[in-house]
Amino acid sequence: MSTSIKLSLSAQSKAQTELRINEIFFSIQGESVKVGLPTVFIRLTGCPLRCSYCDTTYAFHDGKKMSFDKIIRDISQYCSKHVTVTGGEPLAQKACYEFLVRLCDEGFHVSLETSGAIDIAHVDERVMKIMDIKTPGSTEISKNKYDNFTYISSKDQIKFVIRDRNDYQWTIRKMCEFNLTKKCEVLLSPEHESLNSTKLAEWILEDKLNVRLQIQLHKYLWDNAPGK
Repeated sequence: MSTSIKLSLSAQSKAQTELRINEIFFSIQGESVKVGLPTVFIRLTGCPLRCSYCDTTYAFHDGKKMSFDKIIRDISQYCSKHVTVTGGEPLAQKACYEFLVRLCDEGFHVSLETSGAIDIAHVDERVMKIMDIKTPGSTEISKNKYDNFTYISSKDQIKFVIRDRNDYQWTIRKMCEFNLTKKCEVLLSPEHESLNSTKLAEWILEDKLNVRLQIQLHKYLWDNAPGK
């Protein structure tokens, strides 16, 4: 085997065991059924979507490459077994799938925040998936990959961010079309800048929806800062 081929294979192997990381931080989980739990967040760089209400645009490009081993060492210092892999869109980096396996093998309780725009079929079944389906108000509704519903289990959650009444009514139609509340818990979250959470709560009660109202706790605790 030539030296150039060996170097190429070595580079490929390294790429499969490293990720571009935007930030790692320890905070209170502000969303999902694990809300309130001290959690280590691993934010990956990159996202193929450009949602109108995105609050982590800084994660589109910034970051540094880190090996799986280095990431594990960094998160282990917090002495928490709860880990959330987020973005951006973490699955935009192909090595993320294998990294999720590694986290589970290390004994962490892992949740994945994904847009649902990338195939989740190969996500380790031990991972709790929180899939954020894009409503019309996001301007990225065309990116929804509805085939992903096939790979959602009862331990996962499907989230809809609601900006207005149109988003809300569209969400109800999708819930019915795909029978989502029979698959897993459904979360409705008011877009922080656009919709009053009390108004969304009233709509849910009026329509007797079998969903969970989700308010982003971290934005109330730390004055709207996402990376906390």
